[in-house]
Amino acid sequence: MSAAGEREDWIAAVKAVAADRGLTYEEVGGLNPRDAPPALCPGGSNRLTGELAAEFWGSSCDADEFESGGLFRKAVLPAAVLAKAHMPDLTKVVPAFDVESIESSPDEQLRRLSRLRVEFESIEFNRRFIATVPAGHDPIALRELFSPAFLTWTTSIDREVSFGASDRQLYFLWTLRERTRPELERALDDAGRLFGRVRAEMEESGVATYPAGPWHAGMAPFPAADPR
Repeated sequence: MSAAGEREDWIAAVKAVAADRGLTYEEVGGLNPRDAPPALCPGGSNRLTGELAAEFWGSSCDADEFESGGLFRKAVLPAAVLAKAHMPDLTKVVPAFDVESIESSPDEQLRRLSRLRVEFESIEFNRRFIATVPAGHDPIALRELFSPAFLTWTTSIDREVSFGASDRQLYFLWTLRERTRPELERALDDAGRLFGRVRAEMEESGVATYPAGPWHAGMAPFPAADPR
């Protein structure tokens, strides 16, 4: 199949998921009106917004795009799917952090030099992932946030993934093995599981949290926090 044909099939797959899950589809994600909650994944191709998976509200879009095809039939294809959710309460527990598969490209190594690696009691987690916090931040809060059950779950994901908290948002990057509807659905469902598990970890820590809802997707203002 040509690259152009593969792109058309991918777009059709994203639209089909949007239709079945009641999501808003946009060819290129835009910004929300002034005074509205911030939009997620602005500028991202094939953006989906809404309840991406059960009780997981956010936005997803194409990521790590590259050009493919012949001289006159080139097309831009995604190598990954990025999902995000607003989660300002997360930063009350830990600083910004990143968890990346060891398989990440070598050019990431230079960026990691300015960050502090956090290692956990799980040998398998440390073998598969590099967890970091910004330089100058205490890694203990991150160690305390992730329970043994959470670490075990992350190592069960059979894809190259990255996730973390940045700018009061939770993100999840899923590297695609194929550009198909089932692959996209798996990416969204696992992003939803991550979101739910992080919320559960926060509740276990006694941190104020918000109920899952459209505010996590930038579709409505956050309600009053539920203090724990």
